[in-house]
Amino acid sequence: MPRRASPRPATRSSAASHRRVRADHAAETAQDYAEAIADLIDQRGEARVTDIALALGVSHVTVVRTIGRLRRDGLVTALPYRSVFLTKDGRAIAEEARRRHRIVLAFLRSLGVSAATADTDAEGIEHHVSDETLRAMERFAARAER
Repeated sequence: MPRRASPRPATRSSAASHRRVRADHAAETAQDYAEAIADLIDQRGEARVTDIALALGVSHVTVVRTIGRLRRDGLVTALPYRSVFLTKDGRAIAEEARRRHRIVLAFLRSLGVSAATADTDAEGIEHHVSDETLRAMERFAARAER
């Protein structure tokens, strides 16, 4: 009978890597929520949990839990059964997410990517691209626009 390889033992570096990935995902979620809340407030004057859930395609329960975490982190203010509002820090995160989205979107469009696909792809890329690459994308899109 062949021997089965034993699983690789956890190392400090792999544990650190997993912590980093979890932190990155939490930051991405915070950015997505802040951007969605800002969009709803700008469009409707308020952001209700139901509207946030619809905008992000998640359940009401997911939004309630995430809003609790964002509240704890000082990014939103919210009372039960009331609208959700961004704090100064939350608004700054939303504006930065919007800026990054616009740059990636412009870059993808300058490559000839359709508007719908570019918008969908930009939503993921905006969170993971380095500042250096983002600046390069911005320069490229600006040159292509001329």
